[in-house]
Amino acid sequence: MPKATLLMVDDDKAFRASTRALLEDDGYEVLAVSEGQSGVEALKRGGIDLMLLDLRMPGPDGLRVLEALRAAGEDVPILMISGYGTVNSAVEAMRLGADDFITKPVEHDALLERIEELLARRPRLETEEERGVGPGGLLGASEPMRQVFSAIRRVAPTDATVLIVGETGTGKELVARAIHELSERKARPFVPLDCGAQAEGLLASELFGHVRGSFTGAVRDRPGVFQAADGGTLLLDEIGNVSPAMQRQLLRALQDGEVTRVGAVQPERVDIRLIAATNSDLEAAVVEGTFRRDLYYRLKVFQIVLPPLRQRKDDIPLLVAQALRRANAGLDREIRGLSANAMRQLMAYDWPGNVRELGAAVESAAIRGDGDLIEPSHLPQEVRARGGAGVDSPAAEVGREIRYRPQPPESEREAILAALEATGGNRTQAARLLGMGRTTLYQKMKEYGIVNEE
Repeated sequence: MPKATLLMVDDDKAFRASTRALLEDDGYEVLAVSEGQSGVEALKRGGIDLMLLDLRMPGPDGLRVLEALRAAGEDVPILMISGYGTVNSAVEAMRLGADDFITKPVEHDALLERIEELLARRPRLETEEERGVGPGGLLGASEPMRQVFSAIRRVAPTDATVLIVGETGTGKELVARAIHELSERKARPFVPLDCGAQAEGLLASELFGHVRGSFTGAVRDRPGVFQAADGGTLLLDEIGNVSPAMQRQLLRALQDGEVTRVGAVQPERVDIRLIAATNSDLEAAVVEGTFRRDLYYRLKVFQIVLPPLRQRKDDIPLLVAQALRRANAGLDREIRGLSANAMRQLMAYDWPGNVRELGAAVESAAIRGDGDLIEPSHLPQEVRARGGAGVDSPAAEVGREIRYRPQPPESEREAILAALEATGGNRTQAARLLGMGRTTLYQKMKEYGIVNEE
């Protein structure tokens, strides 16, 4: 593996060849181009760790290329190189965002030293979890969700029965799918069944299957979800709605590893990993006598409790960004994000319907909106009523795939302050809201004298 990938932009063919050979001998991978526009295009394709940029070139010179890249939010380290080194050109390059400046003729050892120093100062790449992406694509950077991610990773490789507890809309099925995808059963089926949506008289057939003629309408043999999930994972959602009689049959199936179809005599062997989910208090149901104690403990081998959204509000910007991407794709829109005032209202609302309600609110706002930014007036009435009226403030954009674009200094400073306020001072989340890289945000905060204790 190369030490790093470097992009060299220089119109001096001899210098490009000799410097490229030097850098490759030292273990770097080098991409070399002769003019500025080609360098910009190569950098935007990604995979570049550091850029060596000549000051004087045909077409856009190095300073113009540097200025354009920094204005577009590109925060890759840039080392300016020139045969026309002057104090003024060096100062101008540093003012425009260069990380260092060196003049020709270049001492090879000095060049290698400068490159190593810049790469050492390069921000460490975030892991998926640091970006708020957990197992199975679950989103959350808050401590409650980090604990959920840890529990998923711990239990997934086992065959233990899992009980997922959480309010409606917290993502219980997503957690179950993540467990399945990290397990050795991932190549086999994942089969969910909402027990609360099944009529009592038909639940046994849904679970265990039936044979032809076993009841009116049973015109052919049909497997149940236990058979469909054989070798894989079965999710029984809303397990608290199952009747005591059906609880007894479930317990027997789990203990024996066998199920008998409705109307059949011979049992069938099944090999499933069971995950149960509920939004009810099963322990209270056990005390009340409406849920079997032995089944409860059979299900609660490993329990994962999902926090409601009101207890993990730091994750709202991440979830909004995802919901907005989906809304844009489904509605064929190009909404850039939310105003800071709209984001404040989302942060102030308690979300009784949790993540599901948040996603619906963003989609609803996207439909109502007639511009490229969601404003408070586009949000559902209940969010506006309970989230507070708010005040006008600069736009902080969330959920975009485009890079940050320059604004007048006064409004830019206000937008940064609004984003920091909306995210409780979390600079990583604020950078996402603004569509900036973290390094760019830190530079802007320093430039505008914004002090923030994260």
